[in-house]
Parts: sequence; structure tokens; C-alpha cells
Amino acid sequence: MLIMLKLLMIPPIILIMVKHPLSAGLLLLLEMVLIILSVSLTSLSFWYSYIMFLIMIGGMLVLFMYMTSVASNEKFKFSWKISLTAFTISSLIFSLQTKNLWIEPHNIINTEALKNSESFFFSLNKFLNEPSYTLSITLIIYLLITLIAVIKIVNINYGPIRQMN
Repeated sequence: MLIMLKLLMIPPIILIMVKHPLSAGLLLLLEMVLIILSVSLTSLSFWYSYIMFLIMIGGMLVLFMYMTSVASNEKFKFSWKISLTAFTISSLIFSLQTKNLWIEPHNIINTEALKNSESFFFSLNKFLNEPSYTLSITLIIYLLITLIAVIKIVNINYGPIRQMN
């Protein structure tokens, strides 16, 4: 888990140095996968990370389609400077706390015991019970209205958002 937390710090640092939109999208995808893995390891239910994954993949698809229509002719250049910087930063992050890489037996959380407990089966009931079901329904209605507004704004008859010369 500590290694995963250290890995979470690397893609945002590299994202600052990247100039091509597709490589920035790839770094964003890598960061998303690392965050989802860390959330799924720490939570009792995998549904939170599954829903987060689906939402992020949907957003990444929209970004990919937009970037390929806007910047389709840009050449993708591999930069050794960025690769060397990423390697240096990652080795620096991993070497800062080498004593914490050794896992002590009393610090390991028994996830199987947590998953078999009753709290695992009732963890999703909180979303559907009285105090928070109004928040869920409000969020669903808000997303539906936003979807309808986006469909009305981007009319199919006008074609893509980018103007053709």
C-alpha cells in the first residue's frame, strides 16, 4: 500500500512536463488506475472504485475524441528528457523512505476478515436509506438534465464543434 501511495505521486509530476495531449491523457489514465486500485484496497466494497472507473473512462473517451478531432495532425515525439526526469523522480521517491518498505506483520490488515463481516454486506445500504437517498436521486436528476443540455447544445446537424477550413 505504501508503494502504491508513492506511485501516486509520480504521474502528476510528469504531467507538468508533457506537451502532447495524448500523452497527458495516458498519464491521467495511469493516475486514475492507481487511485482506483488504492481506493479498492482500502474500502470494504469494490463498488466505489468500479463506479469511479466507469465515470473516468467515460470522461477519457470524450477527451480522446475531442483531442483527436482538434489535434489530429500533431506528431508524437518521445522525449528522453522527460523519461530521465521521471526515472530520477521515481527513484528519489522510492529511496526516501526505504525503511517503510518493509511490511511488519502487525500492520497488515486482514481484508478477508473484513469482507466476510456483516458490515461489508450492509455498507451499500447507507446510500439507499432515508438520509442519503435524496442526495442520490438529486445527483441522478442533475446528471440527466446535464446530459439533455449537452445534447441540445451540440446539435448533430451542425457537425463537429471544430470548424473545418
